[in-house]
Amino acid sequence: MADSTAHKRRTFRKFSYRGVDLEQLLDVSSEQFMEMVSCRARRKFKRGLKRKPMGLIKKLRVAKQTAPEGEKPEVVKTHLRNMIIVPEMIGSIVGVYNGKTFNQVEIKPEMIGHYLGEFSMTYKPVRHGRPGMGATHSSRFIPLK
Repeated sequence: MADSTAHKRRTFRKFSYRGVDLEQLLDVSSEQFMEMVSCRARRKFKRGLKRKPMGLIKKLRVAKQTAPEGEKPEVVKTHLRNMIIVPEMIGSIVGVYNGKTFNQVEIKPEMIGHYLGEFSMTYKPVRHGRPGMGATHSSRFIPLK
């Protein structure tokens, strides 16, 4: 009966990317990280990071350093939807442009190896079966209540 009142401590799953845990991943060199990612990302890194992606990483680094302890860093806005998320970016907040606005994306460890654009939708999902503007049901009267 006493053991039923004692609560079990919740254990969290430790994050690992391709068999490497997060602490080791942050210390890995760019060449070693390049070997872990998919072939498309590997090709992009092999061809070299140009001026704009390097500028984004530098801005994220500065935003993290200037943030007070325990606070989230300031948002860094970017149009670089094709930037691959690297371990150094974890914990940063990026404003990713979707063609109209900047969507705030907080970089989490699970996002490593993905593109920034995957987390900022460029379109509004279609809602089927609702009357209103469009070819069908456009003339249907919708009361305002």
